[in-house]
Amino acid sequence: MFPTYDVIVVGAGHAGCEAAVAAANMGSKVLLATMNMNTIAQMSCNPAMGGVAKGQIVREVDALGGYSGIVTDHSMVQFRMLNRSKGPAMWSPRAQSDRMMFAAKWRQMLEAHPNIDFWQEMVTGIVVKDGRATGVRTGIGLDIEGKAVVLTNGTFLNGLIHIGEKQFGGGRAGEKAAKGITEQLVGLGFESGRMKTGTPPRVDGRSLNWEAMELQPGDENPSKFSYTDTPKLERQLPCHITYTNTEVHDLLRTGFDRSPMFNGRIQGLGPRYCPSIEDKIDRFADRDRHQLFVEPEGWNTCEIYVNGFSSSLPEDVQYKALRQVPGFENMKMFRPGYAIEYDFFPPTQLQLSLETHLVKGLFFAGQINGTTGYEEAACQGLMAGINAHLAVQEEEPFILKRSEAYIGVLIDDLVNKGTKEPYRMFTSRAEYRILLRQDNADVRLTPLAHKLGIRGSEERMQQVTKKVDGAIAVEKFLEDYSVGPDDVNPFLASKDSSPIKQKVKLKGVMLRPHIGIADLRSVLPEVDQFLQAYNDEYIELAEINLKYEGYIQKEKDMVDKMNRLEEVNLYNDFDYTQLVSLSKEAREKLAKIKPRTIGQASRISGVSPADISVLLVHMGR
Repeated sequence: MFPTYDVIVVGAGHAGCEAAVAAANMGSKVLLATMNMNTIAQMSCNPAMGGVAKGQIVREVDALGGYSGIVTDHSMVQFRMLNRSKGPAMWSPRAQSDRMMFAAKWRQMLEAHPNIDFWQEMVTGIVVKDGRATGVRTGIGLDIEGKAVVLTNGTFLNGLIHIGEKQFGGGRAGEKAAKGITEQLVGLGFESGRMKTGTPPRVDGRSLNWEAMELQPGDENPSKFSYTDTPKLERQLPCHITYTNTEVHDLLRTGFDRSPMFNGRIQGLGPRYCPSIEDKIDRFADRDRHQLFVEPEGWNTCEIYVNGFSSSLPEDVQYKALRQVPGFENMKMFRPGYAIEYDFFPPTQLQLSLETHLVKGLFFAGQINGTTGYEEAACQGLMAGINAHLAVQEEEPFILKRSEAYIGVLIDDLVNKGTKEPYRMFTSRAEYRILLRQDNADVRLTPLAHKLGIRGSEERMQQVTKKVDGAIAVEKFLEDYSVGPDDVNPFLASKDSSPIKQKVKLKGVMLRPHIGIADLRSVLPEVDQFLQAYNDEYIELAEINLKYEGYIQKEKDMVDKMNRLEEVNLYNDFDYTQLVSLSKEAREKLAKIKPRTIGQASRISGVSPADISVLLVHMGR
């Protein structure tokens, strides 16, 4: 009935979709198994992509041939570049999406791929022979053969939904939980745990008083996520901001005795950086208000997402409290918020390729690894899909370093440090932020995608070459072009900047604080005329390269030093128990995680600099 697939992907959320596309774009024959074809790429929580550090990840996924950026560009209703007032390392794109368009576009692109087949049914187990994954078993007893399996089960593994004192099995509102996989994996020797996440109520936008809220429009000149030729956003929907108050908090407290979070029914740890509203008013009791983002679900629906009001309190408490929020006095609710508990597998059980240590050919990606967020899931799916294909072809895995991508930081953190709470990416997690910007993801990663032979990377590589050459030409112009006092002093005076006394290179003027290329173009017609031949992306890259030249070089020097440790390889079957000079904790952690290099070993929690010195001496370094 079925052929033998190269790669079988279980779950069609953000991780599963990217995993399927990644393997298929490298030439694998892929089966994407999902319980419901109508919920492929469902935005289970907020209808948005990107944000601080997350936007950088979406750009990286796009640069490596993934589809999340393309789908977002086709379905967004608003775009904002966050942190524009800060340095370029902090600039983070974020888009509000049309929930239905997003899922529909993903399904359309998946179905258009000749290398992807689909099967709609619950997968209840993995077929394992001689320590290797050789397929999956479905709920009706079918065994489907595959040379590698990628599990992207999201919140479905033994999912349990909580609303007040009510609890029922489910992986998402209206969908049943997945049974069998956790129990099998634990039987094979895997360690599992429980985590919790939540979602806010959805309300009827027709019942809200928009005049009572703050308007939050999109950018005047919206950008996009994908480096490909996706459509430009011509019109945008506004978001709004409102706030809770003491009346809201008092009403919420009346439900605390029925809260599954406070009475012990929820065992899993929730996300630290996206807590429920009851958690916020309990932990920050001194604050008399919290911000709420009121976000549209799409172009053609009145459904509204109340970002910041995630809750598992009883539905009547949610309803009464929300009606005390300014603008929500006559609110009608579509459905209450809820919390969901689910199984995950501590990611220290994985290699950096996301293949498990215990079972060859079995890969984990997304929330099964303890992460939270569409973007974190998507990038893991992409990497698992690439590495599943490479494993089938018996080729070396594709590993991104911490200095190459936020994706590399995320996977390195998960594998070496693990996580006891849902892991979310932040710019502060990356030590090389100035190198890992959202504007240069294509320059950093598309050459790697091209080297891997990912479908479509040839054309993308030509665009990158053109961009780099364009930026170099702009940099050279700014370094060579001279301006005199009469050209720029009136402008410098308007900026409270010191006048120049003789001719100087334009680069010297641009390096001054609060002065950019756009300013110089407005006062120097010759400069504007020259730059009209170049794309805005090329000009922005040139400006950042020149303005932050010293910082960029400093980080590159740090990378070079760290890479020396990354070049010292460790053996997978290395017996750390024999190195009695290592601390007991280091021996245990190294034996469990099996680092590939000294550099990776140095980032494992519990492995000290003294332990690294012991390893270096043992390796003859």
